[in-house]
Amino acid sequence: MATVTTTALCLLASAALAGCGGGGTGEDRSAGDILDEANSRMRKLNSVTVDITNRTTSSGTVTSHLETDLDGRCRSRTTWSKGGTLEQIRVDETDYVRPDRAYLQKWKNKPGITGEQHLWVKTPVKQAAAGGGLASCERPFDSFGTAKKGGSARVGDTEAIELIVTDKADKAGTYTFYVAREGEPYLLKTVYKSAAQQTTTSFSGFDEPLNVRAPKPGDVLSAGG
Repeated sequence: MATVTTTALCLLASAALAGCGGGGTGEDRSAGDILDEANSRMRKLNSVTVDITNRTTSSGTVTSHLETDLDGRCRSRTTWSKGGTLEQIRVDETDYVRPDRAYLQKWKNKPGITGEQHLWVKTPVKQAAAGGGLASCERPFDSFGTAKKGGSARVGDTEAIELIVTDKADKAGTYTFYVAREGEPYLLKTVYKSAAQQTTTSFSGFDEPLNVRAPKPGDVLSAGG
């Protein structure tokens, strides 16, 4: 779990490629220029939806759906192909976490649980363990590695330009970033590939209203703090 979560977060932290602000990705612009321009635009988002599918040869597939204001409010749902789903709502300094029965049986080694449960566990954000599977609302959108231009592509209904990034810190893998060619310079999708892993991260819901609220008090158990 920790390895998968760390990999996904690293990919998101580096996911910062897009085109020129408001004017598309001009063909005369270098991949490095597009990267720098994109960082600025993505950091200005008030909200974004992030969907990740991470496949490895040893651990199966993990999918996650995150809606975030890139600050202190977000909601996520993570599902493991080998069993288990974990939901999380973060509101400022408080996490609300809801694991399903399969998650508790497999990842928390509680085989005696036989029924479904619908309660959220309330816990301070400061108690969240690094690599423990919980999402962070923040995304730095920092540049990394060496970028070069690829070809043209489509992501859904949107024309995109490919940017291929390699990094000395990860000689086994390659990142491909798909950037909106026209309109706002949004990053639409990233794909990381290595011999043992493939991670696809899709971005949508740019600046759309975000409805992240704490669960109803009657559905919450307190874990202290």
